[in-house]
Amino acid sequence: MKKSIFRLLTLALLTGTVATTAISCSSDDNSSVENPNPSDFVVNRNDLKGEIKSGEVILESGTYKLTGSLIVRNGATLRIKPGVRIEATAPSSDTAYGEVRFISVAQGGKIFVEGTATSPVVMTADVKQPGKWGGLVLAGRAPINKGTTATSEVGGDLAYGGTDVNDSSGSITYLRIEYPGFAYNADKEFNGLSFFGVGKGTKVENVQVYESSDDGFEWFGGTNDVKNLVVLNADTNFVGDDLFDWTEGWVGTATSLYGKRTNGGNRGIEADNNSNNHLAQPISNPTINGITLIGAGSVSAGGEFQAVKLRVGSEGKLDNVVLSNWQVGFDIQHDESIAAITSGKLKATNVKFENVTTKSVGKNTAGTTVDVSKVFTESATATGAGNGTAQPEWSKGWTVGF
Repeated sequence: MKKSIFRLLTLALLTGTVATTAISCSSDDNSSVENPNPSDFVVNRNDLKGEIKSGEVILESGTYKLTGSLIVRNGATLRIKPGVRIEATAPSSDTAYGEVRFISVAQGGKIFVEGTATSPVVMTADVKQPGKWGGLVLAGRAPINKGTTATSEVGGDLAYGGTDVNDSSGSITYLRIEYPGFAYNADKEFNGLSFFGVGKGTKVENVQVYESSDDGFEWFGGTNDVKNLVVLNADTNFVGDDLFDWTEGWVGTATSLYGKRTNGGNRGIEADNNSNNHLAQPISNPTINGITLIGAGSVSAGGEFQAVKLRVGSEGKLDNVVLSNWQVGFDIQHDESIAAITSGKLKATNVKFENVTTKSVGKNTAGTTVDVSKVFTESATATGAGNGTAQPEWSKGWTVGF
């Protein structure tokens, strides 16, 4: 009996020693993170760019200067640890298109952004103005309605789309993307975070896009779900685009979205299916649970100021919606989207309007005005992203601009 007790005590002491050592090593800021699958990609903190073609690259701590495009190719992984800051340097000119700074993940590549509420990962620009770098682009193998596959308009001409509903591009938590939206021209612009055919196996939670010159988040088809997203635009020297945008058959679920603009710009949501074929499958039909959209009212110039614009066949189900300070609440266009109201495939329930001039407007494909007021039902107790028009509790501590 005594020998058994002695053996147990000895084992406990040894186990405690090993555990303490492991914790000590992992919490040592000066120690490197063990990488069981190293890449031949060479990381230079002051010159971060190139293609990660194999293995795993880990950005551990401190600041990295993004001096060009960084693309994670098929089979490779980019892992970004808490508190890392990536700063895009300025290209030689605004028209030096070959020098655009952006981060892309190609089909089969993976990114793991491991920020925390107290130590988020930040992707920003040296020049603190909208549109000064490209932002983050993910390309997956989930279905789209532009064809079986297509090529991304930004982010390195990446192939996207396919048949893998559950495809994974990795995991992103507690990430802040600042000053993105670089434009090649009026029709080819980066967003803050672009999802091209991204699958449901990709985790995206607690992400902010701050001061983007184009859309904050945009989905080009895909099936991925998201949670706790923030878009804030306030720079009065720039006119932005939409806060949230989808097209090409996105069918994911979004939980708790908060968007606010006080500068010139367009819509809270711009939603399309396919402009060439309004009934192309899969039809855009996301589920939005809890959303707050705050506009600039009629005080700023340069935009259309609809809170939600759905057109060219897009469907969607929105619940628990707060719309504040817009000229128009819901703008529904084209026969197919209007028909989806009747079928119940396009609806917004529990909507709270605050300082919205016109709650809904509609036009069919022929351009004739139609009544689309049945698209929404109202509720005075809607909370939107969680706290009405006020900052959501879940966004505190890691976001900026509130």
